[in-house]
Amino acid sequence: MMSTDNILLASHGTNGAQAAEQMAVSLCNKGGTIHHLVVVPTLWEGMTGDDWLNNGSTRNTFRRYLESELEQEVAEHCDRISRYAKENDIEYTNEVVVGEPDECLLDVSNKQNYDLVVMGAPRPKGVSGLRSRMSNDKLTRTISTPILIAPYPTDE
Repeated sequence: MMSTDNILLASHGTNGAQAAEQMAVSLCNKGGTIHHLVVVPTLWEGMTGDDWLNNGSTRNTFRRYLESELEQEVAEHCDRISRYAKENDIEYTNEVVVGEPDECLLDVSNKQNYDLVVMGAPRPKGVSGLRSRMSNDKLTRTISTPILIAPYPTDE
């Protein structure tokens, strides 16, 4: 089985992303590094409640609440992967950015030399939840680092 020392993991906590997390840890050599990228899509920037909140003070309160909830979710997600990596003697770092997922992944992959990028497969049709806006076509044509896409987990 392939193993490596320096992995860029693109994960945001969904079932498909968790499959990628497990694969990254299984492929990373002891003493290796996993750099975890969490992209908060720009669509969250526009969540102000303007359509139902009728004054600026209430909108600001709602925006602060939403930002706090997102921060807490991301922190819990990163803590879970950090513990998993530590249990496997792998160094863990993370980076949280706001932007378009494919563009952010390309930017981060170009900042450092990674041996491998690991990410989850898109959610299958018929499975509920927010659909990723990741453009795999653009990503695979542009990125210079090998990419491993973990299969979406099945209930079998």
